[in-house]
Amino acid sequence: MSGIVVVFDFDKTIVDCDSDNWVIDELGATDLFNQLLPTMPWNSLMDRMMMELHALGVTIEKIEEVLKRIPIHPRVVPAIKAAHALGCDLRVVSDANMFFIETILKHLGIKECFSEINTNPGYVNEEGRLRILPYHDFNKAPHGCSLCPPNMCKGLIIERIQDSVCPEGSKRIIYLGDGSGDYCPSLRLKERDFMMPRKNFPVWDLICKDPSLVKAEIHEWSDGEELERVLIHLINKISKEEASQFISADCKLQTLCVSAHEALPQALRVQQ
Repeated sequence: MSGIVVVFDFDKTIVDCDSDNWVIDELGATDLFNQLLPTMPWNSLMDRMMMELHALGVTIEKIEEVLKRIPIHPRVVPAIKAAHALGCDLRVVSDANMFFIETILKHLGIKECFSEINTNPGYVNEEGRLRILPYHDFNKAPHGCSLCPPNMCKGLIIERIQDSVCPEGSKRIIYLGDGSGDYCPSLRLKERDFMMPRKNFPVWDLICKDPSLVKAEIHEWSDGEELERVLIHLINKISKEEASQFISADCKLQTLCVSAHEALPQALRVQQ
C-alpha cells in the first residue's frame, strides 16, 4: 500500500475547530485579537498575540494544556491509525503552526503516524515565549499565488510532494481539507488522485463553483465518521486497483516467459 500518500489539513480536518482561535479564545484574548486583526496578516497577528500573552504571564505549559483539550471527533484518530496501518504515507499541510500541531498530535498519540508536517514554524525562544513565523517569508520572497494567503501557498507544497514521491506518477494522493487555502492544492492534483473536501466549508463552496477545474476524483465528507468511512473506502479502492494491475502484469510476464521458452531451439543431441 506504499503507493498512497494521504495529505491532511489540520484545523477543522484533524481537529474540529481552528487551533489559533481555540487558543486565543480559551486564554481570554479574543477582544485584543479582534482589535488587531485588521492591522496585520493573520500569521503575524498570531506571533504578536503570543508576545502579548507572554507579557501577561501566560506560560508555555498553559498553552499546551489548552491545546490538549481541543475538540476532535472520536473517529478521526482511529481513521489516521487505520490509514497508517494500511501502509499509507501520511503528511500534514496546514496553515496552523508546528508547536500547536506537534503538541496536539503527541497528546493524541499519532505524531509518529506522519512522515512529514508542512506548516508555519512555531518554537519557544530563549525567553520562554512562543514565536510563530511564516512558512514563506513574504517580505523577502513572495510566493506569487493569488489564491493563497501571503505566508503559505499549499499548492506549491503539494507540487513539491508530487515531485518527491510521484516522479513518474506511480503514487496516488488523497487530499483532505476544509478551508479556502485547500482550494489551490486541489487544483494541482492529478486525474488519478482524490480530493476530499469537507462539505459546506469554504473549499467545498469554491470547488462547487466549477468542479471541472479539479482533475482529481471528488469525495466529500461532513464529520469525522464520514471522514473515516470515505478515506478507508478510497484506500481499499486504490489497493484493489493496484492488486488487479499487478496480477495482470504478472500474467503477461508468465505468458511472455512461456512463449520465449517455446521459441527456443531444441538442444542438439551429441552422439557418443
